Amino acid sequence: MTGTIDRYTALALQTRCDSVNNVDKDGARSAMMTAIARIDEQIRGSLVLTGPSLRLVVLPEYFMTGYPVGETIGGWADKAAIAVDGPEYDALSRVALRHGIWLAGNAYETDAHFPGFYFQACFIIDPAGEVILRYRRLISMFAPTPHDVWDKYLDIYGIDAVFPVADTPIGRLACCASEEILFPEIVRAHALRGAEIILHPTSEVASPDMTPKEIARRARAIENLVYVISANTAGVHGEGIPAHSVDGMSKIVDYKGRVLVSAANGETMVAHAEIDLPALRANRAKPGMPNYFARQRLELFGSSYSETSFYPANSLLDNDGKVRLPERSHFIEAQRATIRKLSDDKLI
Repeated sequence: MTGTIDRYTALALQTRCDSVNNVDKDGARSAMMTAIARIDEQIRGSLVLTGPSLRLVVLPEYFMTGYPVGETIGGWADKAAIAVDGPEYDALSRVALRHGIWLAGNAYETDAHFPGFYFQACFIIDPAGEVILRYRRLISMFAPTPHDVWDKYLDIYGIDAVFPVADTPIGRLACCASEEILFPEIVRAHALRGAEIILHPTSEVASPDMTPKEIARRARAIENLVYVISANTAGVHGEGIPAHSVDGMSKIVDYKGRVLVSAANGETMVAHAEIDLPALRANRAKPGMPNYFARQRLELFGSSYSETSFYPANSLLDNDGKVRLPERSHFIEAQRATIRKLSDDKLI
């Protein structure tokens, strides 16, 4: 596109996450705004150190709230999920506008079409303060996803909203939430729609060993010829687990699977590196064995997917299309039913 910024600095900002489990709704809303204000200052300081080439900042998973522990779906939606036109998004938009950056992150989000629900959403805000991409997490263990209300979700939003890609001056951007990096189809579906840079808000166990997510980050980058910018939390405080179990390893992986930079523990802006769009695009356009993306023969696999079902779609829609608000136990029971079916079909 015209006006492309060929080379710039991207930052996976490793910032602490303060959970809102042990406060009421008013306390939760106050804590979210406090988190945004703290991040605003951290971005300001990061710009001083990195210089004006910093154009993209990625924040960790659920950086404003932590994750639900014991709360019902409806209770968490009321206390800790934000509205698409709410004050939290307004505050985040002001951060992007103030610093002239693209700002990406992850939050629990309500949707007027699905009362009482929340979805876990990744967002991208441009330097004008506009939300230019909203991606709702598709695979989650204990929370509703668009797949659970699939037919209704598609009727409302269409498939392009399920796998959105934003064409921007800093490249074609898409998002992948947390453990979704372990499912190759998520990143591949975005790459098939043009994504060049995958923004990966996460909150994950950090280890000097090769964790599953660490392996997956590199694999997704290699097989799709994309950058992966992965921002982890600097500890999750107030959840009851040892806070720094999820701390460190924010990093940027290039389109060859090379780790350009990786953060150690604590709040830090160390995980910043140059994104080189001409180099990425030149590699995608180069014939040869390493161009794994161009070598895909997708027709080989279509029937294997279309003729097979594991975890069923629409598990939270009644026969008349009405949405059911589930208990948390619904999700583990759905997985158990899937495992039984796979066993009956001799697939496991």
